Amino acid sequence: MLETFADKVRVVFKNYPLVKSHKFAGKAALTAQAAHLQGKFWVVHDEFFRLHDQLNDEKIQEIVHAAGLNEEQLERDRNSPRVMDHVQKDLEEAYRLGVNSVPTVFVNGKRLRDRSFESLAAAVEKELKKNPAKK
Repeated sequence: MLETFADKVRVVFKNYPLVKSHKFAGKAALTAQAAHLQGKFWVVHDEFFRLHDQLNDEKIQEIVHAAGLNEEQLERDRNSPRVMDHVQKDLEEAYRLGVNSVPTVFVNGKRLRDRSFESLAAAVEKELKKNPAKK
């Protein structure tokens, strides 16, 4: 989307770890958020999402190491109130919005059921037509 609609859209990521069904989801969310403080959120996030069914303490550590993160700093950040509060606020917002699966996609506050590129592009185009960029 960012390539297709350069300078016209903004992607906002919110954490929604499925802690009831995935034992390591919470730790993964906190780790990714802590990795963000080192500029490596997407590297870590993408690996966690790709390997979601393989996550355990060892796999999380392996991904962190491969991303080249300062692991001591990551551990401090992962346990910090700043990171924990951020993930908690994202979770509370997800509950409020009725999110119950990942990924869930919204365009200007409207939830998309079809997450295909075509559907997402159509939704973005519709919103852009409503609010053309001012020069």
